[in-house]
Amino acid sequence: VQLQASGGGLVQAGGSLRLSCAASGSIFSIVAMGWYRQAPGKERELVANIISGGSTNYADSVKGRFTISRDNAKNTAYLQMNSLKPEDTAVYYCNAAPCPWCADFGSWGQGTQVTVSS
Repeated sequence: VQLQASGGGLVQAGGSLRLSCAASGSIFSIVAMGWYRQAPGKERELVANIISGGSTNYADSVKGRFTISRDNAKNTAYLQMNSLKPEDTAVYYCNAAPCPWCADFGSWGQGTQVTVSS
């Protein structure tokens, strides 16, 4: 599976961004798609994921502000990010995995930088 991420950028606190992650290749093997982020000096963390069937999971820090969705016809996952905070600044990576909680066995897209200014 190959993943192409897009949509990062610079935004002021309180603003919004939408990230996209387009999958190609062996898409039949994808069970879960997710977004992870890594800030400088910090470990990579799960932001949100969506499982085949539509169930979603979010980090507590983004609940109520971020929404993950998936368009199966376009093989694309989206992360709508609203009410952004400076602490959301990080490199965001999309992931496509063959099972719900096995991101490390899946494919990663290139990172996209999200910077939120105060």
